[in-house]
Amino acid sequence: MAKTRKKLKIFNVLAVIAIVSILIFGSRDVISKLTLRQALASNNFKFIETDVPLPPADNVANIVAIGDTLCHSQNFKDAYDSSTGIYDFSPMFKYVTKYFENATVAVGNLEATLAGPERGYSGYPTFNTPEHLAIDLKELGLDVMTTANNHTLDIGYNGLVSSLNYLDEAGLAHTGSARSVEEQNTILFQDLNGIKTAFLAFTYGTNGIPVPKGKEYCVNLIDKDLIKSKIDQAKSESAELICVSMHWGDEYHTKPNSTQEDLAEFLIKNDVKVILGCHPHVLEPMEMKTVTMEDGTTKTGFVIYSMGNFFSAQTFDNTRNTLILNVQVRENGKTGEVTVDNATYTPVYVFDNNTGGNPNSNGSDRYELLDIETIISEYEAGTGNWNERMYNLAKTELNRTVNILGPEIFNTTNDNQEITNTVETQ
Repeated sequence: MAKTRKKLKIFNVLAVIAIVSILIFGSRDVISKLTLRQALASNNFKFIETDVPLPPADNVANIVAIGDTLCHSQNFKDAYDSSTGIYDFSPMFKYVTKYFENATVAVGNLEATLAGPERGYSGYPTFNTPEHLAIDLKELGLDVMTTANNHTLDIGYNGLVSSLNYLDEAGLAHTGSARSVEEQNTILFQDLNGIKTAFLAFTYGTNGIPVPKGKEYCVNLIDKDLIKSKIDQAKSESAELICVSMHWGDEYHTKPNSTQEDLAEFLIKNDVKVILGCHPHVLEPMEMKTVTMEDGTTKTGFVIYSMGNFFSAQTFDNTRNTLILNVQVRENGKTGEVTVDNATYTPVYVFDNNTGGNPNSNGSDRYELLDIETIISEYEAGTGNWNERMYNLAKTELNRTVNILGPEIFNTTNDNQEITNTVETQ
């Protein structure tokens, strides 16, 4: 890492004080009356230039993450534009696009197959989503899609290959499934402002659809031996930060189960600093988790057990509450240690305009991701165009979201502040 250097003009202050006080004045009381500038002028001191290294700057990055992009038939039917023949999902995102602008990297989970129109688009229980979703996610600001989940093999191995091909065409990196042994054995790295970061993804299963014989490489299943081998590979390839997406847990449960907690501890013990959970379709808590090693030392990592559905057409309790997560990570310029500074979130609600009530709806977009804190603040300030029904909905859903997730995390402070030159040079 490059070290910042600045040439500073150093004054020999001690010499000035000693000479002035002893040789000229002989009294400490007079020293305070003599300015440094006068001492320098009267004794004709010269400036000495030298290279003084400043402490290396920290590298700071912001990981933005979202949950499952779970596209039911209602979602893609709503996205269809008959005038163009294109499935355009972007109107659904219009209230939340701004929250991806500050991302160093943005990560989401593709809980769908992009098998192409020839297979026929379908929703639950075997998803084949219009491939234009990949383009819209890229335009929203996503950089990485995780593809290890229980719907990875909905349209078979060919559907898996097609999905990765469409992600490639859209310019989206991906991890969790693979078209070859070589691809599975290639770690996805992203440069996060100088922090070399590995992204990995694993799933508990594939809805009972067997992984094709001879193609076991095609999806990363949760297995501690496999997980550890991939983490060890990432570390051997100089990963400075490891981020793992886990498709795990019990559907519709707002608390993690014992398996999730055990796996989170296992991951952190193996130096994973960021764990992003998906699958339950509802939010689950997040925390800074500290684990104790056999030698008594500790390791700490961030885990969110479930980020819920980023969008879907589900109507079960809590399935419309979601978030845009921000995890700020820092690499200490002096030690090289990477830590999680904080983890904050924007609460979001997946609104169905068929239920009515949104005065801002144009009548053509059924599903919209609402920024519920903005609705509350604008209504209370008398700005925007939100009515009382939407205001009360936003307050209810904000309370629900915060109660499930818990408080935002502010874990560390930056003790490596920029040093400025305060010495007067003339």
